[in-house]
Amino acid sequence: MCGRFTITHPNEALAALFDAALGNDLPESPRFNICPTNPVAVLTSEGGRRLRTMRWGLIPPWYKSPTDGPLIINARADTVAEKPAFREAIRQRRCILPASGFYEWSAGPNGTRLPWYITRTDGAPMAFGALYSHWGDIDTVATVTVDGGPNMAGIHDREPVILEAADWPLWLGEAGHGAALLMKPTVARVVQAHRVDVAVNSNRASGPELIAPLE
Repeated sequence: MCGRFTITHPNEALAALFDAALGNDLPESPRFNICPTNPVAVLTSEGGRRLRTMRWGLIPPWYKSPTDGPLIINARADTVAEKPAFREAIRQRRCILPASGFYEWSAGPNGTRLPWYITRTDGAPMAFGALYSHWGDIDTVATVTVDGGPNMAGIHDREPVILEAADWPLWLGEAGHGAALLMKPTVARVVQAHRVDVAVNSNRASGPELIAPLE
């Protein structure tokens, strides 16, 4: 978790929400099936808030090529301060990965995977707690994940850190120390989930029908 997500909110709306400048060459929206290694819009706060393009899938600085080791799209909160790939980034390069929603899969009969689409109950964009790394001239990002909260019961045992607006300055390093306290599951009723069609199981699938509730 989390292995796919969507952006249906326009970049301009995200910039206004986060009070951020728009970077050049941001991926266009809407996008209904964002996969690892895709370019994504990321909010950083170095000399001011800015939405920038990064590659989803962190590349540690010792990799000789982007495929030199496993694809790292998530960092577990319980070990993020210890793992060599993350420990510097979690202290110095925290960022926010905006999403309109994300997909997760529960176990179905006979080994099948049943897709769910998870969004905020208030319809606002999600703000995933994330971290990033420099690899050559590429900036790469990974989300931080925690144990699944009550919203994920029966779907998956992990979820991304989902930050509330009041917590953005602390996570971005604008409001001092204590970001570790934000790495916790969402409370009940912050997010909601509905089943979607198995078409999204393909990373080549696209279109708004992917997020439509399964009848």
